[in-house]
Amino acid sequence: QVQLVESGGGSVQTGGSLRLSCVVSRYTFNSRCMGWFRQAPGKEREGVAGTGGGGTYYSDFVKGRFTVSRDNTKNTVYLQMNSLKPEDTAVYYCAASARYCSYGSWRMSAAYDFWGQGTQVTVSS
Repeated sequence: QVQLVESGGGSVQTGGSLRLSCVVSRYTFNSRCMGWFRQAPGKEREGVAGTGGGGTYYSDFVKGRFTVSRDNTKNTVYLQMNSLKPEDTAVYYCAASARYCSYGSWRMSAAYDFWGQGTQVTVSS
């Protein structure tokens, strides 16, 4: 069974940084689409960043602050989060797809086949 395990969440103050990691086991994702999503209390899950096929994708609200990367040799995807804001507070999930990313699909939850359990990120003012 494919497993995705996130780590690196925590509590920081405004302007701080965190680096999330997502290790994928029992699945070799190579250049297939990997995404980071988040869900804040009372809000819908939203796409944060995606990577696949040599491309990277970001939602406007994290551009210039977050960086997504991957190490295929370690089956791991990362999300470096800088200049964190209170509105970034949420549970962050990584997701793996059996398909390739596209500009239109990376942020769609339905495009992903496997999900992690989530890691909490809390940013205080």
